[in-house]
Amino acid sequence: MRGARPGATIERALQEGPAIHSGDRVLVACSGGPDSVALAAAVHAMSVPMDLHVALAYVHHATRESAWQDEAVVLRVAASLGVPVRIAALETGPGDEAALRDRRYAALGAIARELGSSVVATGHHAADQSESVLLALFRGTGPQGLAGMRPRRALEPGLDLARPFLRVAPERLLAYCVSSGLPYAVDPGNADALLRRNAIRSALAALRPLFAGLDEAVARAADLIGDEIDASGRSGLRRRVRTAVAEQEGLRDLDFVHVEEAVRAIERGGSGEFHMKRGIALRIEGGSISVIKKDA
Repeated sequence: MRGARPGATIERALQEGPAIHSGDRVLVACSGGPDSVALAAAVHAMSVPMDLHVALAYVHHATRESAWQDEAVVLRVAASLGVPVRIAALETGPGDEAALRDRRYAALGAIARELGSSVVATGHHAADQSESVLLALFRGTGPQGLAGMRPRRALEPGLDLARPFLRVAPERLLAYCVSSGLPYAVDPGNADALLRRNAIRSALAALRPLFAGLDEAVARAADLIGDEIDASGRSGLRRRVRTAVAEQEGLRDLDFVHVEEAVRAIERGGSGEFHMKRGIALRIEGGSISVIKKDA
């Protein structure tokens, strides 16, 4: 849209998604990479309209020489945004990916308790979700694994872990950093194909030109499975919408986007006519759903 700010869609994803709630005290886990820098900027931008308290945290792993440069980037980002920042250095320990993750979250939890934060937010994005779902699939997972990373879950008593950007492409987050004039670092570990996740990352990079919207489709499927597992209200509304269409015309050529538009209208108590597919629309009023056939 002409005149729209480049970052408006990023901030809207934060405000409309289920990960960050109004009034949250948010500790952004900032590695200095473009994903977490974009998250820090978006949370800060939405701090007034969403009544958020914002702080940054950097966990120094000391596993590569560039860690000090990453720390410097985080300090610059915090200074640019005018938000408090805390630095934690991990003690020497097991260096495998799972062990580092556990120690990192423990350090973030300690900082969150110190600051009185209610949620730790990370910059995981749609490509990360694709990798997580495929890793789970290759291990022979069930529905829980296919749901991938959840937008929000408990990290420890009184503290949640939030991932607001699981439906956002990393390219959009990078563009947001650039448009915001914020510095960011590039993780050289991403090029290490010895790690299973990075091997999958390389394979997905080769597949994306052949399958447009690959990450969006995987993230959407993970959301749907997760909502079904949680028996969320939204999953029930999706079934109502799909059942109404199926009873009249079947589900062939029914687009997910149109279903979600109708579901959001019901959630907010809206009313109106919503296109479903060629020749079919839904009339929503007072929570009721009726099918309208139109001339194709």
